Amino acid sequence: MFGVWVPADQAPKAEVSKLTYYGLYALQHRGQESAGIAVSDGSRIVVFKDMGLVAQVFDESVLNTLRGHIAVGHCRYSTTGSPTWENAQPTFRSSDAGGLALVHNGNLINTPELAARLEPGVLTATTDTEVLTALLATRRDDGPLAAAREILPVTRGAYSLVFMDEGTLYAARDPEGVRPLVLGALADGGWVVASETAGLDIVGARFVREIEPGEMVAIDGDGVRSERFAEARPKGCLFEYVYLARPDTTIAGRSVQATRVEVGRRLAREHPVEADMVIPTPESGTPAAIGYAEASRIPYGQGLVKNSYVGRTFIQPSQTIRQLGIRLKLNPLREAIEGKRLVVVDDSIVRGNTQRAIVTMLRDAGAAEVHVRISSPPVAWPCFYGIDFATRAELIAGNLSVEEIRDSIGADSLGYISLDELISASQIAKDNLCRACFDGHYPIPVEDDARGKHLLEVTR
Repeated sequence: MFGVWVPADQAPKAEVSKLTYYGLYALQHRGQESAGIAVSDGSRIVVFKDMGLVAQVFDESVLNTLRGHIAVGHCRYSTTGSPTWENAQPTFRSSDAGGLALVHNGNLINTPELAARLEPGVLTATTDTEVLTALLATRRDDGPLAAAREILPVTRGAYSLVFMDEGTLYAARDPEGVRPLVLGALADGGWVVASETAGLDIVGARFVREIEPGEMVAIDGDGVRSERFAEARPKGCLFEYVYLARPDTTIAGRSVQATRVEVGRRLAREHPVEADMVIPTPESGTPAAIGYAEASRIPYGQGLVKNSYVGRTFIQPSQTIRQLGIRLKLNPLREAIEGKRLVVVDDSIVRGNTQRAIVTMLRDAGAAEVHVRISSPPVAWPCFYGIDFATRAELIAGNLSVEEIRDSIGADSLGYISLDELISASQIAKDNLCRACFDGHYPIPVEDDARGKHLLEVTR
């Protein structure tokens, strides 16, 4: 998720559509199903979106048609609504007061309640983002800020939002601050909002600060204006540190890379083993594997080669594609691992498919022993705040003990870092973190009728 505002007289030079393209490219890891950009030239908003990766959706000719001085962009990973063109973002609404384009990272938990505020037949897509956009657009006679002041205080769940009308860029973050959202400054007087600091870096923006939980900002020719629509109750997602965020991102002042390396050190102390080599599951297991090797003094090496042209298997929408993706994505380096006792470090075990395939591949390639070490606690509870594992039945740790999981994936041993050690490595206070997928304690209560990815499709 990315947004940019530059002074109107800087628009031809700034090329905000291309800045947004590069920003989305840096954030591609957060979603691979669809991509889109909306641009305003001060009088009208143009939206272009399609299914596919950022580089598949956009080319030079398309970007050259998206001219203006304000833009918002999105690469989607569906957690509400099917992966279809209609559900791609940005979502757009027009009214007598003008247009509104919006992008959203997170997941709402009172979508049916919010949708009930709308007239029948208003929705054209089946996402919580569409509901929010419709509510903001239909209540914006006094402008988007006035509409947001009314709607956001009754919106529950995880939502980092970037939206725009013809002349102003807006950003808002839920009171718990579950998903990250940062503000950056461009050298020419422009401003950038992005899901991660890595999105600022790629366009040369200077990190200014995080958008605070419960805060809303408006950016236009008068600068950045801030107001609070709710009291902050920080509950940042701990899984961002484990997997979701890029390692070169900083969250709450803490480097994700440094956190993951420190987790690896702590994992080595909690779950030592005699072995010949530590190898990561690339790329998400690499920082923790470095830390594990450092603390254990077992040599670090490369045992799996990653095909860089295959996406993240965890966030593929179909189980069939997910399993196929594992085989396409990794291949063992036989000469490096044959006859060796291996420690394989990965970030998490969600469904168990990846680790089962990896252990099998390593044994087939001649590994003498395979010891799996995981740099997060068992993921035993579903997430309702923006990660697509919504039932315990999907989670291997929701149904099996650690020893049963070890047997299921075929490893010689299996060790997870403890929740306390993971939290300590993040350097964030336990009470300021959402740990629900690890301990089942949900900071924002979820009603049964608000659960499920296809809620709006069922009720249409």
